[in-house]
Amino acid sequence: MEDLSWLSRTQLLIGEEKLKRLTNRHVMVVGLGGVGSYAAEFIARSGIGKMTIIDGDVVDPTNRNRQLPALATNHGQPKAEIMADRLKAINPELSLSVVRSFVIPEMVEEQLKLQPDYIIDAIDSITPKITFLKQAFASKIRIVSSMGAGAKLDPTRLQVVDISKTYNCPFAQQVRKNLKSASIYKGIKVVFSPEKPIKESLMLTDGKNFKKSAYGTISYLPAVFGAVASSVVIRDLMDDVSA
Repeated sequence: MEDLSWLSRTQLLIGEEKLKRLTNRHVMVVGLGGVGSYAAEFIARSGIGKMTIIDGDVVDPTNRNRQLPALATNHGQPKAEIMADRLKAINPELSLSVVRSFVIPEMVEEQLKLQPDYIIDAIDSITPKITFLKQAFASKIRIVSSMGAGAKLDPTRLQVVDISKTYNCPFAQQVRKNLKSASIYKGIKVVFSPEKPIKESLMLTDGKNFKKSAYGTISYLPAVFGAVASSVVIRDLMDDVSA
């Protein structure tokens, strides 16, 4: 029988019934960069019983300022495998599926057939993100999506709103524009910051992994995005008496 004593502090806060709900839920985290790696860790530490993590990237030296799996000792190693080891070290009883793949339509369709109870979208490239959001929306699976954590500094400004309510976020603007082309105008929960972006931090990139540009990012802000996204999932699932 699974030993849940390591979750005694969680149980003290939310009670045995809600904790048991969490241990019977399946959460999918897509993208294990600055936002998704922290979100995945917080989900695992909450006592969620089943997780699927998806990421096709490897650790790059420039990841080390903000991404949980990135160290000076593991450049070039797959983020999904590093995080899998970490999550299992946190909770050895965790039922964990690891998908080391970039997001393509066929893969999304296959993963959504698993019918997770909740999805955290932490994809930071527009084309794969829109692919995942459109198919998750069509599948009526609950999802919380992270908007842009770059070019901003103030973690106290973060909000959880419908995608239609975002502003001062160039990334969210691109997401809204692409979703509208699929006749999706609202109905997707997002984490975003209305803080005005520091435009001078924009740089053009080589276009790899569907990214033509990137903003400078501070160490703590993606982690706070991940914390807020995971909190949405945890609070919704522990209060979901119908599931």
